[in-house]
Amino acid sequence: RTISSNILGTVLSIDENSIGKVLTKEPYIKMDIELNLKELKSLKDKIEYLRETVVNSEKILKNLKLSLDKKRVNYQRISNLSIKSVVEKDAEFHNLINSENNYLNTKKEINNLKIQITDLKYRREQVQRTVEDKNLVAEGFVLYSISVKVGQVVNVTTPLAQLADISKGKLTIFLDDRDLLEAKNRVIYINDEKTEYKIDRVLYIADSKNISKYMAQIIIDSPKLFSKLVQVELRDE
Repeated sequence: RTISSNILGTVLSIDENSIGKVLTKEPYIKMDIELNLKELKSLKDKIEYLRETVVNSEKILKNLKLSLDKKRVNYQRISNLSIKSVVEKDAEFHNLINSENNYLNTKKEINNLKIQITDLKYRREQVQRTVEDKNLVAEGFVLYSISVKVGQVVNVTTPLAQLADISKGKLTIFLDDRDLLEAKNRVIYINDEKTEYKIDRVLYIADSKNISKYMAQIIIDSPKLFSKLVQVELRDE
């Protein structure tokens, strides 16, 4: 498989000694991440500051709620008292409304802060993904070739390397049309040895190079040596 870049970056180092070897958890290509790490630190700090602000604002909101409840009770108490003038009642009403608006505005500010935190967390995940994408790791795969050089600036879709999956092997054979329909029911012999393998994939369209032949594939256990010819026979039980 060909690995292409999905970010913009500059190649800092390449582990050319890993070419032809099974890769470990260590990156085989590293790109510049200095600015990304600084942005991650900045995002972390901003999120912490906003969280602290939310905590303090929620304490304020709680106090405003207590004050609002008391003012509502006071207004209900005097609203029906004939000894209180209209001016006094209106003043108490406006005081109640102002307190309620203050409470709602504070609640709105808290929600806006939480939205900001959510946006920053999403941005942090994006930057973290970029950092990971700039340290290419493919544990268990064989590094077949590297397509870039140190110092090269890569863009999105720039080919970086070719990897080989050696967890399984794949045998490709070409069948005549008369053998095609019964192929999956046949016993597969490899180099005259009977196997338990079955044909996994069949392309029911004639091959463009092997005219009148149909390609089939057999997935086998990982061999010691890849890219070699073997004798494959499909026999009846």
